[in-house]
Order: sequence, then structure tokens, then C-alpha cells
Amino acid sequence: MGSSHSTDKRRHHGFDADRDAKKLHSACKGAGTDEKKIIEVLSSRTSEQRQQIKQKYKALYGKDLEEVLKGDLSGSFEKAVLALLDLPCEYKARELHKAMKGAGTDESLLIEILCTQNNKEITSIKEAYKRLFDKDLESDVKGDTSGSLRKILVAVLEATRDENQQVNIELAEQDASDLYKAGEGRWGTEELAFNVVLAKRSYSQLRATFQAYEKVCGKDIEESIKSETSGDLEKAYLTLVSCAKDCPGYFAKLLHESMKGAGTDEDTLIRILVTRAESDLPAIKGKFQEMYKKSLTEAVRSDTSGDFRKLLLAILH
Repeated sequence: MGSSHSTDKRRHHGFDADRDAKKLHSACKGAGTDEKKIIEVLSSRTSEQRQQIKQKYKALYGKDLEEVLKGDLSGSFEKAVLALLDLPCEYKARELHKAMKGAGTDESLLIEILCTQNNKEITSIKEAYKRLFDKDLESDVKGDTSGSLRKILVAVLEATRDENQQVNIELAEQDASDLYKAGEGRWGTEELAFNVVLAKRSYSQLRATFQAYEKVCGKDIEESIKSETSGDLEKAYLTLVSCAKDCPGYFAKLLHESMKGAGTDEDTLIRILVTRAESDLPAIKGKFQEMYKKSLTEAVRSDTSGDFRKLLLAILH
């Protein structure tokens, strides 16, 4: 008797796609939508589990869960819910596609997404892009950017960063001196050194290179980049450097910027909290606290409202 009782209990507390799909269905039925139920289900599941819920929903009701929710929700809450229903690689692929379609290109978004991923993430984003848009991400990026920015983004898209964690001090010194020479007033012809080093070396190797660079050069790599480059290229290089130095810190800063001053950049909030939720969100929270002397949860609470706030707080919980 005891055993059947315990499996029943476990089933109740564990993941059950069928039950979740039915819960969501009842949340969207009839007059009024039960947002609380939607938040409860989606925020407490992994992205893999949400995929299973979507499949279950389709099997039970013959409709796509996204379409149903799209019809029922609006604004930032809707955007965040739809983001949760995508696999992170698909969501990033959609964001990249959005950044490039139409007249202008949102270079900042291309840089933020492409320059912060590891090889595996880049590869799965490329596959998702092909699957969703039947186009090649690399060709689209090439067609939509130019000059030095194009070169660094293409280097990053190759997804050939070294993943060996061991540091080669000789290589670090060699790279540091190449970077120093490349930057010394002959910028433009020599940015190749930067592309190779920043896109191909492991993060631990890069940290050693940056230390060696300071020794050779007497100033840190960021200062040199700021004095030698500008605009989008500067942004791409600085993003790669800060990711190598401290990726959670990079995202903490972006989150802080999305909330300070008048107006909140909800898209950035959604993009970072949803896509990092299952990787380094705890580390980002820690960094945010350390850098801004208040918790990320507090910042989000005071800067958002309604169901959107409730959903983000549930993700941060």
C-alpha cells in the first residue's frame, strides 16, 4: 500500500506534462484569463519541460499553446511568456532575425547575443536559425554588417573557441605583444590579431593574456580598445573582453542599465532573465548585489508591475 501512495505523491509534486497542459488550458478557457496559473506553471518548469507541455497541449487540444496564449495575453507579459515557451537557442535565433530584418540593423543586439555565447550555444543558435527561417545565420550576418564588425562577428560565428582550460603563459605573452603591436597607431590593418585572439582563445587563456598585456603596455586592454576603436567594433571587442573576464558581471551591468533612469527596457530584461535562467542566473544575481548594493529581485520589483513583474519575480525566485 505504502509504495503506491508515495508514487502518487511524487507524481503530484513531480513534473507531469499532461497535468500542466490541462492547467494551462483551463487558465485560458472561458471569460478572463487566469494569469496566476500561467505564471505558476511556466516559471516552475525547465525549458525542456516546457517543450513537453507544448507537445502535450497540441496533442490534447489540436492547437499551438503559443497561439492560444498570444490571443489571450498582451504587452511585456505576453513577450516574456512566449520567450519562456521557446528553447533558449530558438529564442536567440528569433531575436537575431528580428535584429536584421527590415531597414536598419540592430548591431547592439547582434553583438550582445553573438559575443556572449560558448561554442555549443553558437552552434545550436545556428541550427535553430536554419530550422526556423530556412536561412543561414552566417550569410545573414555577413549581408547585414560590414567592415571590421562583420569580421569579428564571422569569427565568433565559426564557434571554434578553444575550450581547454589550461593556460599557456608563452602564448599569452605572445598574444599580448601581438595585440600591443596591432593597436599601436596602425589600427585597422591589424585588427586581425584582435579577432583571432578574442574569438578563438579560451576565457582562462584570455584572462592571462589581459594580465600580460597590462605588463607590456602599462594600461588595461579595455583602455586600449576604447582609444583605438569606436562604435560597434568597440562594443563587440569590449563585450568579448568582459565576457572573458566576468560574464555574470557583464549581464548584471546590462540589467542595471535596462532599469536605471526613466523607462525600463523590458526586452532586455526578458532576454537576459529568460535565456540565462538555467545557466548563470544565480551568479548574475550575486554580481548584481555586489555591484549595485541591492538585490536584482528588488530592482526588478521596483521597476516593473502587474503580471509581468510577477512572472519575472517567479523566474528570479
